Amino acid sequence: MGLFERYLSVWVGLCIVAGVALGSVLPTLFQAFARLEYAQVNLPVAVLIWIMIYPMMVQIDFSSIRDVGKRPRGLMLTLVINWLIKRFTMAALGWLFFRVLFADLVDPETAGEYIAGMILLGVAPCTAMVFVWSQLTRGDANYTLVQVSVNDIIMIFAFAPIAAFLLGVSDVTVPWETLLLSVLLYVLLPLVAGYFTRRLLDSNNDHDRLNSFLATLKPMSIAGLLMTVVLLFGFQADTILSQPLAIVLIAIPLLIQTYGIFAIAYASARSLKLPHSIAAPACMIGTSNFFELAVAVAISLFGLQSGAALATVVGVLVEVPVMLSLVAFANRTRHWFPA
Repeated sequence: MGLFERYLSVWVGLCIVAGVALGSVLPTLFQAFARLEYAQVNLPVAVLIWIMIYPMMVQIDFSSIRDVGKRPRGLMLTLVINWLIKRFTMAALGWLFFRVLFADLVDPETAGEYIAGMILLGVAPCTAMVFVWSQLTRGDANYTLVQVSVNDIIMIFAFAPIAAFLLGVSDVTVPWETLLLSVLLYVLLPLVAGYFTRRLLDSNNDHDRLNSFLATLKPMSIAGLLMTVVLLFGFQADTILSQPLAIVLIAIPLLIQTYGIFAIAYASARSLKLPHSIAAPACMIGTSNFFELAVAVAISLFGLQSGAALATVVGVLVEVPVMLSLVAFANRTRHWFPA
């Protein structure tokens, strides 16, 4: 683990503080960035998210999908958690907290936007940070690659319909063309670009050129993540400073969702007697979110200053420290699983 990965939560925290401070001191600058849009897509955010996602997509080896049939239980666990449980529990928790428990604290329109942001987080299974969580738990790198590859292929076809269905159930009107454009921009095109880059650099299957290229891109990807955090919290600075309670209200169901889903996945992995090197990454994939995609789609659908965008930004705030705590727990309970 490099310096940035080892202290990622520290850098993200500093960037959150920097973003809020800059957004409050230089609001006109961030307003200028906010106006740089095309077809409801904020261009600075789109560029930064591409810088983050593209190196991760290059790592995905789609030839690994031929190994899907080997040790299928870990893959099936991830798919069931990601596509049959997680997104529906997130929508249910969003509805429970913002339509029932917090109904007197948030106006109905804002509550709907918070729910929408939570749904977008729940529908987007993690692609990028999974490799970090897998490495931290000493997971099987090849198996993690298979899980990520299969998830990304499913996401191309399933993200938009499931998001539209859940948003519709929550009484949020979704422009289909914007949702499909977001999937095209932030899932399909980076995947295609990553696939052809990998084929070009790894044609001899010796990995040298590919590894050298990824090592060059790695600092760019981390810088893209940190700059995105600064930009997003700069956009939301006024809301965060004027409504700190909103951050707490959004964080509560997100924390319950994250720890709850991990508990379900981890208990299931133990009952299936999966080896720890497969069980831990499988649970991490099922628990974490593709927050880069969720943020981008929330901005495209609802706007930079919306409650949906704020909810996905709070997802960034919650994700890193929570996932690191789950990594620590998984490593301490390695003896629960067969060698």
